[in-house]
Amino acid sequence: MTTLTTPAPAVGDGTSPLRVFLFSLQDYGLREIVSGKTNFIGFANYLEVFGNSTLWTVVLPNTVGFAVLSVAGTVIFGTLVALLMASLGTFWRTIVGSAIMVAWAMPAVTGTYIWTWIFDADNGIVNQALMGAGLMDDPYNWFTNRFTFYGIVLINIIHHGFPFVAITILAGLLGVSKEMLEAAALDGAGAVRRFFQIIFPTMKSVFAVVIILSTIWDFKVFAQVYLMPGGAGSNRDVLNLGVWSYVESFGQNRYGFGSALAVLLTAVLLVITVFYVRAMFKEEKL
Repeated sequence: MTTLTTPAPAVGDGTSPLRVFLFSLQDYGLREIVSGKTNFIGFANYLEVFGNSTLWTVVLPNTVGFAVLSVAGTVIFGTLVALLMASLGTFWRTIVGSAIMVAWAMPAVTGTYIWTWIFDADNGIVNQALMGAGLMDDPYNWFTNRFTFYGIVLINIIHHGFPFVAITILAGLLGVSKEMLEAAALDGAGAVRRFFQIIFPTMKSVFAVVIILSTIWDFKVFAQVYLMPGGAGSNRDVLNLGVWSYVESFGQNRYGFGSALAVLLTAVLLVITVFYVRAMFKEEKL
């Protein structure tokens, strides 16, 4: 164990990735912040992370499973909206585009509170509608169950993220050769076949961009989880990497352990991004 004297991080001071990594190698808490001393413990925080059952049974399944579903849902729904907009005239395309941009412009905090209110156990619209239809006798708390909790987060993320995908895909669709699409239609190719044989191959780079960006955004989802009932750590079954890192850092004052979680999240994102980019480049060479 090595003890060094370094300036304590100032409140509001920007924290670089290198500094976060250095924190992850320390037993860094309030005592170290006050004293200005560092307490290097090597990779002990990482060993604790990988030896913690919470990582394997709760955090990683929540983080990875949710990211896969949210990226797929956002890209598919955004693509369908883009195809719809491409089939409209200029006037209605502008109207629809302006309408969906409202969802994108809505702050994540505001959107999360709205969906929380919609699914509220006591006065939520969903519970009231289900009880009014005779499908439920008593109100149901959607936030206590791990799967219904993330189902609400999934709706929130897709609602907030699909406009970016739709507008980006629409820009690419407008550049696809209409002559090729018309010729394929004359040859008897249906809409699904035209999409996978003409549109998708032509727009691979566009889809790569939206998938990579959506993956990065959805892997590090924080506010949409943290602000929902139980998401701030009181319900340990709904923790993801971002929230777990925050709870350990600022809730337990274990900044070194929290930094190790942040580094792990960054590493996962880098691996996914590099893997996908390399796969896209290989397909282009073929």
